[in-house]
Amino acid sequence: MSTAKPLVTVVIPAHNEENYIRRCIASIHRAQQVYGGEVEIFVVCNRCTDRTDEIARACGAYVIYNEDRCIAAVRNDGIAAARGKILITIDADNRMTPGTIDEIWRMLGSGQYIGGGAPMVFERSSFPLYLNDLLCRAGFAVTGLYCGIFWAKTETFRQIGGFADLRAMEDAATAKRLKALGRERGRRYTCLRDNYLINSTRKFDEQGDWMYLRMLVRHAGTFVRAALGDRGELDRIIDDLFYDYPR
Repeated sequence: MSTAKPLVTVVIPAHNEENYIRRCIASIHRAQQVYGGEVEIFVVCNRCTDRTDEIARACGAYVIYNEDRCIAAVRNDGIAAARGKILITIDADNRMTPGTIDEIWRMLGSGQYIGGGAPMVFERSSFPLYLNDLLCRAGFAVTGLYCGIFWAKTETFRQIGGFADLRAMEDAATAKRLKALGRERGRRYTCLRDNYLINSTRKFDEQGDWMYLRMLVRHAGTFVRAALGDRGELDRIIDDLFYDYPR
C-alpha cells in the first residue's frame, strides 16, 4: 500500500441542521488530524431556511445548494463536486470517530475492499434504543449491506451512478450496487473494524425512544400497501421523518 495520503472528500447532506452541523464537521477535523492528509468537506444544503450554510462555511466546509426532495440526489450533488480520490458520506447530525478516515484509507489501500459502511452506536442508551440497535445489527449481519457512513473511492461511486435514485432505502440499494461491483472485481464490501458512526438520538429525544418500533406497528398496513404499489401514505411518512424534519 502506498504511504502517500490522497485527498479525501467528505459529503454531508443537510436540511436545517444548524444545531448539529458544527459538531459533525468537528468530528471530521479530528479524524483528519489522525489521518494526516488533506480532507475537503462539502455540505449540501437541502432546502435550508436556517444558518446551516453560514455555520458550515465558518467551520471550513464548502457549501452546495440543492432543492430536491430526494436524499440520493442531495448526496449525488456532493459526489459530483468531489475532488478527492476517496469519498465518504455522513449525515449532518451524526459524527465519526477519530480514526475513521485513516482506517478507510488503509482498507481501500489494501486492495481487498471495494468500499463499505460502519458500525453504528447511539450517542446515549436505553432499552428501546438497544432493541433498535439489535434490529440494525441483525439486518447488517444477514444482508452484509452495512450503511451509516458510506465510503469508497470516488471513481467507484461514479461508476455505479452514485446513490440509487430513491427517496428512502437508497442506502441499502447503494450498498447492493457497491457489493455487486466488488464481486465483479474480486473485492469485498465490508464494514469498519476499529471505528464507528456515533448515531444521533435527536428524533428519539423529541418523540420518544419507542418511536421507530411504534411506527412499525402503527403503520404496518402502510408498508404492506407500499409493497403492493400504493406509496402515497408512505411518502407522507417519509416527508415527516426526513425531508421536512426538522421543520
